[in-house]
Amino acid sequence: MPYATATDGHRIAYQVRGRGTPLVLLAGQSNDHHWWDAVRGDFEAAHRTVTLDYRGTGDSDKPDQPYSTEGFAGDVVAVLDHLGAERAHVYGTSMGGRVAQWVAARHPDRVHRLVLGCTSPGGPHAVERDRAVRAALAGADPAAVRAALLDLMYTPEWLAAHPGPHRTVGDPAMPAYARRRHLLASNRHDAWDALPRIQAPTLVVHGTADRFNPVANAPLLARRVPRARLHLLEGARHAYFEEFRRLASPLVLGFLDGSAGVAGPSAGG
Repeated sequence: MPYATATDGHRIAYQVRGRGTPLVLLAGQSNDHHWWDAVRGDFEAAHRTVTLDYRGTGDSDKPDQPYSTEGFAGDVVAVLDHLGAERAHVYGTSMGGRVAQWVAARHPDRVHRLVLGCTSPGGPHAVERDRAVRAALAGADPAAVRAALLDLMYTPEWLAAHPGPHRTVGDPAMPAYARRRHLLASNRHDAWDALPRIQAPTLVVHGTADRFNPVANAPLLARRVPRARLHLLEGARHAYFEEFRRLASPLVLGFLDGSAGVAGPSAGG
């Protein structure tokens, strides 16, 4: 297991598979690299895929100290440095999309193309999930919370055909303090002022039925990031990249190789 050393000395575990142009895949909140297990193979014929375990997850160090999406972005850059990768494509989903925003805004020379999936700009400009969703996720019964989370991730029809295990509902080995710190990091994200500094051609992808991170955030990002294109996947929930992989993976691959264009906001499914 290779490790990069972050600027504060903590070890960040990362994983490399495939061949070709580096593609960094960034997972959602409280998840390690297994978030990408179901679809990672879709990208490996054309790209050297790079995942990492956020601090607090997987095989990375788990310091009990404040985390932030900006700090996670610094860890991503530490991984690229350790790999000797001067530039890479970056594809972040959910909180990973928030981290990707900082990587692209703060380190424009390191990002070739950027994909922001099921994410938001954070802060006062973001559209928050509704009260019913917040209440379901804050419940006292762990089984009920997990069921609510799965319902936000996938359609009932897909869940009936795919009973699991599901790798998008959190790293089960995370310490409780790290889960809290991940939640705070994601909740405190606000990259609105930094988004216009993104120079990489950008694709924003979102499911139209996403209630976990409301789809209204997608056009906000597409308008705020220069040269961004918007693509909406009809009927998809938060884990669009897995349930709708037959649409989503070719869409992202086409964008990364330049065949999908970046001429401005559009929608399709």
